[in-house]
Amino acid sequence: MAEAAASRPASTILLLRDNAAAKEIEVFMMVRHHQIEFNSGALVFPGGSVDAGDKEIVARSDLYSGGEGLSESDRGFRIAAIRETFEESGILLARPKGSSAPIDAKRAGEIADKHRVALNEHKISFLSILSDNGLQLALDTLVPYAHWITPEGMPKRFDTWFFLAAAPPDQLGAHDGRESTDSIWVSPREAVDGGESGRFKLPFPTTRNLIRLAKQGSVSAALHHASGMSIVTVMPVMTKTESGRQLRIPREAGYDGEVFEVGAVG
Repeated sequence: MAEAAASRPASTILLLRDNAAAKEIEVFMMVRHHQIEFNSGALVFPGGSVDAGDKEIVARSDLYSGGEGLSESDRGFRIAAIRETFEESGILLARPKGSSAPIDAKRAGEIADKHRVALNEHKISFLSILSDNGLQLALDTLVPYAHWITPEGMPKRFDTWFFLAAAPPDQLGAHDGRESTDSIWVSPREAVDGGESGRFKLPFPTTRNLIRLAKQGSVSAALHHASGMSIVTVMPVMTKTESGRQLRIPREAGYDGEVFEVGAVG
């Protein structure tokens, strides 16, 4: 029997804001480019793999705040989450060095306009951007929400931490046009409805986390709920049935079930 492919450490952020008029929360999501190998065309949260540059930042405690009590591995997941979110959306979860306030939207926009393309093209490092602009990543703004590992047997596997974070004031976000081709602020309920109607293509973990998030009526309620959660790692077990595929996940992970039908085998 072939050995299971190793899972790559990865992170994703569910960036949240309140929609006061609709009395519900919205989350920032992007459509993956159709030519990308993993989840092409899917509506996803910004995120990606932990890379060597993230580990270099872990070793530079002057470049982040709020990492007290976290292991090096945990800091790496959070740094990767913030970097990927900046690369993919332009939203920057950081503070000016020595300040407790988030970077203001105008300054964040200037940094994104100046460096985001070069960062995506690997012409500049995230470490350099932080250092040159006197910034510290705000690791404490991220609240762990879920931990999913791609099932064994899949050719590309990820060990992914999902985090919740309130979007910084007036940072609206925009897709990069490379890895993602569209971006929207959408209520979790509308995203799930869109997945069911065929308007959106939603990966299974994305759907489960949106359904859970839809139960919260405000950003503060969602963050409070997440901060009190005990995270149970989910590695779905996939079986083929006559009608398609069936995924089994731990009931104690808090996704309102254990066995899910996920449609025809593709």
